[in-house]
This record gives sequence, structure tokens and C-alpha cells, in this order.
Amino acid sequence: MKKTITNIVLTVGLTLAWQSLASEPDPRQKLSELALSNARSAEHISRNQYRNPADTLHFFGLKPDMAVLEVWPGRGWYTEILAPYLKEQGHFTIAQFRQDDGTFKDERAKFWARLSAALSEKISEQEDYFGTVHQIELEPPYFQPELAPEQFDMVLSFRNAHIWDENGHLLATLQSLYDLIKPGGVLGLVEHRAATLSDTTSVAVEGYLDEAYVIAAAEQVGFQLAARSEINANLLDTKDHPKGVYTLPPTLALGNYDREMYLAIGESDRMTLKFIKPEVQP
Repeated sequence: MKKTITNIVLTVGLTLAWQSLASEPDPRQKLSELALSNARSAEHISRNQYRNPADTLHFFGLKPDMAVLEVWPGRGWYTEILAPYLKEQGHFTIAQFRQDDGTFKDERAKFWARLSAALSEKISEQEDYFGTVHQIELEPPYFQPELAPEQFDMVLSFRNAHIWDENGHLLATLQSLYDLIKPGGVLGLVEHRAATLSDTTSVAVEGYLDEAYVIAAAEQVGFQLAARSEINANLLDTKDHPKGVYTLPPTLALGNYDREMYLAIGESDRMTLKFIKPEVQP
């Protein structure tokens, strides 16, 4: 009799546990809904197929109660998803491009400054949607204002590392990010991936970086590679385009020349890397 009762109790307990797990929503559901939000432009939504935001952020381990820093959000493609996702329970900061104080001579820096100004205005105008978004600036490798160390659970960078590397700031910027992340915290990095020729060589035309090189740089400053994913891979990308990665959408640097061909390829092949800052520092 006791054995029968025990079996019944175990069966009921397991059934309730299973029902509880089955009823829990997929953590990607909310992210998927935000990726398709009416607050986003049709142009931004059209890029979901290449950037896979819900799966990418789930892979990095994003939770709604985290303190998150997004680096160089540009037009705010990911900000439109991250800000509303974190606004109730989390703490969200974006590190914008440096504002143009009138001394900029580089046209690219001026363009970036305009992007940041436009995003700031958008966030201000749509406060109900975005919530509180803290804004700072990153002039690689330094943040302005200077931030206290170990305050973020997660730092996210989407297609920025090639610019840091181009300007000789990759290692120093990764070190700055490392210092800001709590022990056990995550660096989520997506980057255009160069063509691999062998285990030791690759071809990196403009805008692309070798995956092994990026991993080695992150490990050099103290990060540990936790996982890598092919979520954002694109086998159609031959990585030998006349203007490098900028030949492909969304930039389409060649204008109407072979436009349909490059649109058919889609956005670049990308590495998706999850790094952890060790709990115990060396």
C-alpha cells in the first residue's frame, strides 16, 4: 500500500513538473515579437532573416533582468529590440559614436555622429516604447564618461570589431569591454567573417575579420570562448567583392551595378561568438 501511494505521489509530482515546464513560454517568443514590432520600420524588419535577432540574443543568454551594454548601435537596429525587452526589469546602456563638436574632418566620423544623434532623438521621441536608455560615448578604446568596472552582465557588439581592428584599437577596446563586465558575465560578438583558406590562413577583404584572429584577441585580454554558433552564417557570401563587405546589403556600395545579384546573396557571412569573463580572475 505504501509503495502504491509513493508511486502515485511521484507520478503526480512529475506530471505537475512537466506541465509547469510545458507552460513556460519560450524565452525567444518576446524577442521574436519585438523583432516584428510595428515600432520598427519595414526596412529594419526585412533584415531579421539575415540577423536572426531572437535566436542570436537567446544564444548569448540574454535575460530581461540583466544590465546590458550595446556598443555602437548605429541606427539602433538591435536597440529597438533590446530596450523594450529590458525596460521593465533590466538596465540598458548604449555606447554611441562620439558627437561632432565641430572639429571632425573625417567624413565617416561625421556620418557616424549623425547616426547617433538621430538614434538619441528617436529614443527621446518614443520613450514609452524604449523606456530608459542610458547613453554614453565610445571613442575606441575609451568610454566617455569613464565607467565603473564590472557593472554589466552582458556587453553586445554587432559588426564593430573590424573597425576597431582597422584603426589599431581591437585589443585595447576588448580590454575596456572586459573591464566593464562582471565576473561570469558575457561578451556577445557578431562580426563579418573572412574566407578561411586553412587552419592558419584566411583572406580578409575590406570589412571582414578572421574568426580565429578575433577569438585569439578576446582570449588575450582574458575572455574565455564559451560557444560559437552558425546562426548568422551565409554560405552564399563569397567574400571577394569589389568593395568588400560593403558591396552587400544593406550598404550596396556599388549602387545599381549588379544590384540584384548582391541582393540575392544577402547580408554577409558572420561569426557569432559568446565569450565569458571568468569568475576567478587569473
